[in-house]
Amino acid sequence: MKTAISISIGSSKRDKTVEIELLGEKIHLERRGTDGDMKAAAELYRSLDGKVDAFGVGGAVLGLQVRDEWYPLKNCESLTRDVHQTPVVDGTGFKTILERRAAAVVDREFGHLLENRRAMIVSGVDRYALVQSFAEAGYETLIGDLMFSLGLSIPMYSEPALVRMAKFLVPILGRVPFDWLYPTGAEQDKHEAKFISSYQWASVLAGDCHYITKYLPDHMDGKVVVTNTTTAEDRELFKKAGIKHLITTTPMLEGRSFGTNMMEAALVALMNRKEPVDYRHSAEYMQQLEKVIDEIGFVPEVQELR
Repeated sequence: MKTAISISIGSSKRDKTVEIELLGEKIHLERRGTDGDMKAAAELYRSLDGKVDAFGVGGAVLGLQVRDEWYPLKNCESLTRDVHQTPVVDGTGFKTILERRAAAVVDREFGHLLENRRAMIVSGVDRYALVQSFAEAGYETLIGDLMFSLGLSIPMYSEPALVRMAKFLVPILGRVPFDWLYPTGAEQDKHEAKFISSYQWASVLAGDCHYITKYLPDHMDGKVVVTNTTTAEDRELFKKAGIKHLITTTPMLEGRSFGTNMMEAALVALMNRKEPVDYRHSAEYMQQLEKVIDEIGFVPEVQELR
């Protein structure tokens, strides 16, 4: 049996263990949260190195892919610094491949229900494929990186604006403590309505689930949510806000959609890959990963919230 473990600096309340079978191979999936403790996460990576088939980086990313540029995040390097044997992925490959297909799924399933063709992507630097997907499908896009990462009421409305922001800010922000930019530990359970007009502007809310729920207003009837990692609590929060339609880019496993890092780690284990994954030079790896995804038949999953 293969083993893939996601070590997350997120809340341990979201921990889960399942066994799945992909292409005839059994794979043990486990998510371990450290409640924002990056040192504890780094120690888990170090102690399990060489003992599992693949690692997923949860609650953080190793870098950001925007257009053709890869921006490594210095504030996350310490997490996997002592890993030398087990391949490490952060979900960039998995989410890029499946999120490119997101707008087509929204149009096919819910296009006739949408009030307008507007999508709010809460963070474009870590969901660049979503920005591309909706822009190429003809949606107006609101990109909320400055809002959801920095708390500034400055929306961006184009992919070129995102690229310019990334070139200027990401090298700087990649050096500040990660929890300044992204909710970790208990902060992931806090919700406060904010940026209400931006939420109401769009028919589709897309991107990282923690960012979407962070400032989610109470009344979001008719909206469609496109995200990945969801728990029963997340889905209940969406239902209370009046959201009925949810698309997850990772499959539901025992009532839970795991993060893209967990699913990519599972596929790396399935592929028997031993060498490190270098996202900066990843063309061959991405081709292999997409082939496996298509062979398994992974597609964005549509859910009705009743």
